[in-house]
Amino acid sequence: MGVGYAIRAWSWLTLTNMHGEVILREAFRPEQLVFSYDSQSDVYDEVRRLCHVALNYLDKTGDGVSQANLAIGDAYFYNGDRVKWKKFVYSVLARSFNHLSNKSIYQPDSVIYYANLGITANADNATAKFANTGITGTSNFYGPYRSNVGALRQSRFMANLMTGLNPTFLGVVDPRTPYLIRENTNGTYKGVRPVKGTDGLATADQPQGFWGQAFSSTTAPANDNSCRYIFRNGSPFPIITAAEVHFMKAEAYLRKGAGFEAQAKQAYIDGINASFDFLTGTADYHNSVPTAMQITAPMKAAYLANPVVVPAGNITRSHIMLQKYIAMYGWGLTETWVDVRRYHYTDLDPVLGTQVYADFTPPSGIDLYTNNNSKLVYRARPRYNSEYLYNINALNGVGGLALDYHTKEQWFSQP
Repeated sequence: MGVGYAIRAWSWLTLTNMHGEVILREAFRPEQLVFSYDSQSDVYDEVRRLCHVALNYLDKTGDGVSQANLAIGDAYFYNGDRVKWKKFVYSVLARSFNHLSNKSIYQPDSVIYYANLGITANADNATAKFANTGITGTSNFYGPYRSNVGALRQSRFMANLMTGLNPTFLGVVDPRTPYLIRENTNGTYKGVRPVKGTDGLATADQPQGFWGQAFSSTTAPANDNSCRYIFRNGSPFPIITAAEVHFMKAEAYLRKGAGFEAQAKQAYIDGINASFDFLTGTADYHNSVPTAMQITAPMKAAYLANPVVVPAGNITRSHIMLQKYIAMYGWGLTETWVDVRRYHYTDLDPVLGTQVYADFTPPSGIDLYTNNNSKLVYRARPRYNSEYLYNINALNGVGGLALDYHTKEQWFSQP
């Protein structure tokens, strides 16, 4: 029961952060044909209620409760470890409070409190594992067997961030680079911008695909021998990690203001450490990287000792959010999008006066869809052949028939 409520809480939070207003109270009424939408604020309240219900059940003993019994249905996540499930729930609660940083009701102490109870060590990371038996449903969505990311390529923003071209970490080459993104035939790391094709890159500068295939190829290889990180058939897929939780705490301390700079900096350092150790401590991610490119202890130490990465003085929001972006690259897509929308894509760092997401340039002009009306995306529309067929009146009530509905800012990121 506790695990079920934990998954349900995480699911509702993920769902509303994608779509905004969703069907909550009437979602499970099979006698109805149309359904009313509920506010995002109500969904957040429900997420927190479900979290506390989950914790209540996870604390129970007796009635055959045991790790062995829970593991029967939990073999590919926490293997029946209810202590780890509780940390997962606390991390979901921390996320729910962290998302509201623009609001007067924002409570940084709640973020910190639940983060401290949550996933703070990589041993407790929430990751989905795979049997990888050669059947589609048993392998990683990103692996070549399922052939879903053949057309995807790394962005220029990410490549610059990892190779010292981002102004926040100028001149610093990140040792995690070959783990997260792919090199080109020149042995360097370049990226492209959306809808720009090769983006002017010479053939030898065009990055490999995430399976190690040529830039021009979208075909999955016969095996995953050339694949790395989360792009292998059997690689565990992260859901929440210690690095993310540390970065949430770092941001919360920084937002608390004067007197908490040291705590923010320590949480920031803890986040970077956790990110490195997450990659090197897992054979699935580390051993797939060519030996000459693998991270060593001196490389990690030198990176953390670099004053550009960890300044002698105070860190900034830009430091935190860019490092969090790196730590969650590839897997934390929805949560990273939450962060980017909290900062309205191009909000300025209050200390630096430059963008929090330094060097990030959103698409504009003809690179945006016509119905955007020159605005950026803040939500995913309901699926075209569901609500738009049978639930039109309810959808119209939340503005869902507007051609630019996908650009309507969500409640969580508004003041």
